[in-house]
Amino acid sequence: MYKPPCAFACNGAISNNALSCSSMTEMEGMDSMLMTTPECRANDTSFLTTLAWCLQSNCAEFDVPVSELQKFWEEQATGEPTVQPKWSYPAALQSVQEAPTKILTMHDTLNFTALTSEEDWDVQFKTLSYFEREEAIHARYGIIILVTGFATPLLLTAVGYLPFISSITHKVAPYIVWQSLIGTYRVRPLPYLIGTAPSIGHASYIALMIILNVILTAVNYKSAQPNAWFSSQYQEVLEYVMIRTGTLGFALSPLVILFAGRNNVLLWLSNWSHSTFMLLHRWIARIFGLQVIIHSITALALYSNIGTYSEELKLPYWIWGCVATVAVVIMLVASNLYVRRQSYEVFLVIHILLAVFVIAGCWYHVDIRFQRKFGYEMWLYASCAVWFFDRMMRMLRVLKNGMRRSNVVNIDEDVVRVDVPGIWWAASPGQHVYVYFPTLNRLRPWENHPFSVVPTTMLYEKARSSEASASPTLSSNDVEKNERADVRISPVTDRENAGLTLFIRKSAGLTKALTTKDNVLTLLDGPYSNNSTAPVLQCDRLLLIGGGIGITALVPWIDRHPNLKLSWSVKDSAKGLVRALENAIDRVEEKDVRVGSRLDFNALLDQEVQLGWSRIGVVVSGPGGLCDDAAAAVIAAGKRGKALFELEIDAYSW
Repeated sequence: MYKPPCAFACNGAISNNALSCSSMTEMEGMDSMLMTTPECRANDTSFLTTLAWCLQSNCAEFDVPVSELQKFWEEQATGEPTVQPKWSYPAALQSVQEAPTKILTMHDTLNFTALTSEEDWDVQFKTLSYFEREEAIHARYGIIILVTGFATPLLLTAVGYLPFISSITHKVAPYIVWQSLIGTYRVRPLPYLIGTAPSIGHASYIALMIILNVILTAVNYKSAQPNAWFSSQYQEVLEYVMIRTGTLGFALSPLVILFAGRNNVLLWLSNWSHSTFMLLHRWIARIFGLQVIIHSITALALYSNIGTYSEELKLPYWIWGCVATVAVVIMLVASNLYVRRQSYEVFLVIHILLAVFVIAGCWYHVDIRFQRKFGYEMWLYASCAVWFFDRMMRMLRVLKNGMRRSNVVNIDEDVVRVDVPGIWWAASPGQHVYVYFPTLNRLRPWENHPFSVVPTTMLYEKARSSEASASPTLSSNDVEKNERADVRISPVTDRENAGLTLFIRKSAGLTKALTTKDNVLTLLDGPYSNNSTAPVLQCDRLLLIGGGIGITALVPWIDRHPNLKLSWSVKDSAKGLVRALENAIDRVEEKDVRVGSRLDFNALLDQEVQLGWSRIGVVVSGPGGLCDDAAAAVIAAGKRGKALFELEIDAYSW
């Protein structure tokens, strides 16, 4: 940055003195100012000889090589690297016929080879050294925050594989991993749609990042007074706080983007779920926003105190900084759950556009102001790399899956079935795919939504083994037991061909336009994994608990465990959905399908514990209320300690 500081101190000590070629410039609304151009310095003998003598006199004790001084001379002597001095550093030094004796004062015109004031040089040297120290600390603290945020999921995942940790994990999971910070709210939104409650485990990570940001923002400042740049310690420290908060905000930006991505490398390297990272994305974004706001407030306070605020306000770098700050504030306000629920598609478009303004504003803010001298742009390179990687992977996934044609069938009043033939995906549990229907809304062809993936073969294999299609074994509460719904279900043209099937509940937006239709252009971005499935599949017993359309997330689990039970409750209006899935459900020997009545989760879990299973995996998918009630029952059973539990919740609450 200021290497070598002894040389920069020399330049700073004489840069404000008038030269023979300097001129006075009139500034609108201000007193006239001294103007010395790079060309003036490059050809002024007194300036060059004075600077050369200062370098020799003050850098000798630091053993600075001549080559380094020459590099400084070429890049910094005139103030403009493209304007080279008429002499090299050794040539300028040789031009000094005898050692100078007159000390330069601030009021002197530099028209002689002068001695630099020791006091002036000391102030410059101390100012530059302390500023460089602060810059190194800012960067170091930024790296600490970035590495902590990135490495914590990896570290906790790695620790979980240690042999003696698994027993501890099972004991603490009901108290930390699954337990909500606020009551039983996990999937359900908090009252008045103020947000989603984190688990105690999530809250621990959030608290770690908040505490780390507070501490690293507040500590380890050191003041250099008197200071060449600031008239008071207040101004100097305010400058350091301004830069510190800006740097820490930049350091958080890659995490904010990474956690929101579908192709988040931490999803591949850790056992944390996408829903977890989406929740953390919102919290890290809030910390980022707070750092940005503090940075802007301290900048306003600093330049107001110095008295140059009105001039700074008109400069391009300041304007771009304001653009970024305003965009951040709008994003923080407009990203609440209420806004997202009103129109997620509109929210997402605005959110992305504002994010572009934030990145662009930050880039031009530092690029114009510092011209890439201090390295602040490196944080933005990292942020853009994360964003571009995610978008590139999305595009590659869509291209790999190709342009597909799907058949859409209404099976209920508000549920459609979408068959996409020719997709050869394994029936892996815990997967979802983002689906585009570009022709349904030609004004917004980019809209897409996540849906659980059901292999089409699972819906027809039973039918091939028997010409007569039998109804699944249903509970006594099934009002359809002796009647069939009049539902048209379009068969796959060639049942030997693989494909995937989506069951979609219509809602506002894109899905509302879905209705019975063949040959619908369909693009697929996926598949993506929801959660790590290994812990659940390693259990002695597997319980699949679903509600309504949530059954689609459970179907792929059916063939993956030898000892499972399915419990599914649906509304009376879901007759078509039950019929559409009867062949898949019939593959399960133990099942409890209830139409029009609720499941008793506590009784269900108590029964499994009484049967003597030592380790029970529970997978829940459905409406928020059902997921939270089931999770509460699992947490309570886990705390009683009569059996070990593994809990996975598939709910697209993000």
